[in-house]
Amino acid sequence: MSDLRAITGARIFDGWDWHEDAALLIEMGHVAAIVARDAIPANAEILVLDGGMVVPGFIDLQVNGGGGVLFNNAPTLESIRTICAAHAQFGTTALLPTLITDTVEINQAAIAAGIAAAEAKVPGFIGLHLEGPHLSLARKGTHDPALIRPMDNADLERLISAASSLPNLLCTVAAETVRPEQIKALVNAGIVVSIGHSDAGFDTANAAFDNGATMATHLFNAMSQLGNREPGVVGAVIERPEAFAGLIADGIHVHAAAIKAALRAKNGPGRIFLVTDAMSQTGTDLASFELNGRTITRADGALRLADGTLAGADLDMIDAVNFMITEVGLIPDEAFRMAALYPAHAMGLDDTYGHLRSSAVASFVHLDDRYQVNATWVCGEKVWP
Repeated sequence: MSDLRAITGARIFDGWDWHEDAALLIEMGHVAAIVARDAIPANAEILVLDGGMVVPGFIDLQVNGGGGVLFNNAPTLESIRTICAAHAQFGTTALLPTLITDTVEINQAAIAAGIAAAEAKVPGFIGLHLEGPHLSLARKGTHDPALIRPMDNADLERLISAASSLPNLLCTVAAETVRPEQIKALVNAGIVVSIGHSDAGFDTANAAFDNGATMATHLFNAMSQLGNREPGVVGAVIERPEAFAGLIADGIHVHAAAIKAALRAKNGPGRIFLVTDAMSQTGTDLASFELNGRTITRADGALRLADGTLAGADLDMIDAVNFMITEVGLIPDEAFRMAALYPAHAMGLDDTYGHLRSSAVASFVHLDDRYQVNATWVCGEKVWP
């Protein structure tokens, strides 16, 4: 029996171009081709969608939780399954469960859970993001200041060891608290280093990029801002061609006008891409939850600590895409790229992720004409609804 399947009945966006009256051919979990509808092979099993559009599955590199689970509170294989499943309903087909600043023991448990998730081939899991604990107290955000600390040799060795067992590892560090030679060692071990929660000046941030950092965590948030005499981390990220940057596009973390300015100013080929920074509330009606013994309250589209500090985001990827279209004014093509192709580029995964051209992983989303999710597939298998 042939494994070949054809998805048709909707417009298809491959990451660069639109295909009308066409079919997406899937074989062995990968894209075989996009062909004209009248050229579907006779041996293919055909699924006809009811209009709308098929777009590359979204890739979220900063996901603290979902489905009622916060990764810090339960760093386990089952938590990763729950988080991935919760985000699939919003079009996310690949993600990095994200652990924010915590103890060495919790970090080790998260790494073990990530290794187990890779072995179990959890749909949607592509690696881990360790955001902290090696950050700046001045730009701590919601991170517990009692747990923030410099990176020592034991930390460095643990991260290098973890990278050898995980499919992908992203680490957020502050440019002023992790030394350039430590950044270089992380990068040489295959770790993607992102600068975030950093109060560094322009020169210090550039030194981090000179030594292999290639990303910034939630641009504008929890970092030194662009000033006329001191461009800060924001200025360095916008100026450095190779630097990618995550962006929380909810209209609360960053004003739409600031997003437009950054998109116009950013030197490439490094791109700005979308992240949710979602917490455990995604896919639930939770009104509050706990992190490191502190209560986070969900209200008015935001998540906040008792003192008003933003604590992650009440955001999913399809809402971020829609914000970029309706509030920032992007054409849908570019909003889709910011949610799929650009994060794949940032992680060095764009050979097989973030698009729907031949040999890509067949992870995609069926949207209606109002850009709402009808269904989600991961590696050729329908995972929602």
